[in-house]
Amino acid sequence: MKLRPLDNRVVIKQSEAEEKTTGGIILPDTAKEKPQIGKIIATGPGKLLKDGKRSKMSVKKNDQVIYAKYIGSEIEIEGDKYVILKESDILGIVEK
Repeated sequence: MKLRPLDNRVVIKQSEAEEKTTGGIILPDTAKEKPQIGKIIATGPGKLLKDGKRSKMSVKKNDQVIYAKYIGSEIEIEGDKYVILKESDILGIVEK
């Protein structure tokens, strides 16, 4: 499957939601929090500027990122969950 985002959008594969708390309590599906961290699968070419050029994206494929809660469009393809959002909705890059 190939999914190519447009302009300054990115496709992020969501990390799995936590199955249990740090205290060992197993969470039901309804209590699991939506993950806010994921790996960038694809990036668009950048925002089109007034002069016809494109701005450079500050993130790249395979970056691990944290993004804002309740932002973007969630999609599911072949059983995997993805989020498509604007680059500006990314809060930071997780560096190892």
